[in-house]
Amino acid sequence: MANNYKFKGVALATTTETALLTAGSDETIIIRSILVTNNTSNTPTLSLDEYTILKTHTLSANTSGEVFTGSPIVLEASDAIKATMSSSDSTHFGISYLVITWLNFITYL
Repeated sequence: MANNYKFKGVALATTTETALLTAGSDETIIIRSILVTNNTSNTPTLSLDEYTILKTHTLSANTSGEVFTGSPIVLEASDAIKATMSSSDSTHFGISYLVITWLNFITYL
């Protein structure tokens, strides 16, 4: 088993539901922080889905902020956290997370 702390930045400018982070088939991901930056003077809304984590959160114009606080979000093998924006404004996500990789110990027997 290997543990690696990571950060992923995602630029989003679409109203289509988009996967921000997906766990691999041999991974568990623990998300600790999701920071969102709205780079426009508009106020789009944001929804985060993997069992409705955040429903219709309004982003203030030209600001950054945490949209996720509290208990960590756990993504198991092949799970994904997805974002949907109400407009195609320029929005950036910063995700801090831990990846736990499960090694196949049967191979070593």
